[in-house]
Amino acid sequence: MSMYGIVNKAIEELIISNYGEDTWKIIHDKSGIEHDFFISDKAYDDEITFTLAKTISEELSIPINEVLLSLGEWWIVKTSREKYGYLMESGGTTLKEFLINLPIFHNRIMLIYPKLTSPEFKVTEITEKSLNLHYISKREGLQEFVRGLIQGLGIIFNTAITIEFLQSREENAKFEIFKISWKEYE
Repeated sequence: MSMYGIVNKAIEELIISNYGEDTWKIIHDKSGIEHDFFISDKAYDDEITFTLAKTISEELSIPINEVLLSLGEWWIVKTSREKYGYLMESGGTTLKEFLINLPIFHNRIMLIYPKLTSPEFKVTEITEKSLNLHYISKREGLQEFVRGLIQGLGIIFNTAITIEFLQSREENAKFEIFKISWKEYE
């Protein structure tokens, strides 16, 4: 499976922004990855992304789940807004609307990146202040990244959120279900 270079570029930008160029160079060198730079619309093996995350975790003494969580949040708050603002705006004007539209929104992403090994999202149990988001993917180990994405959406929609795992592949389920509850800021 592969991810597009824009994900790896986002990892690089996150580290440079928070820790500086020198730290990125150390992480890149220690990772053993031969690519000096990543092309946004080129597909790269998933292993590169996971190796970068693991090296960041080891080098900065941050648990891998926190690295993935930070990357997910960064992806929404910085990368997506800067590179795909028009597309993000088309997803909805509130957190609830965006989450309900997420399955359709993600199909649009696949038009931009046709080689994407895309997850599937389903939304159930919709109430006024919560819903369940089903995350179905061939990839394992990205649930904290997805949690970070959801947290990032809370930030851009100025909405306080609570995320609860209802089921996880780490507990032998077939896919993750997140219960997302929210309260808009006054």
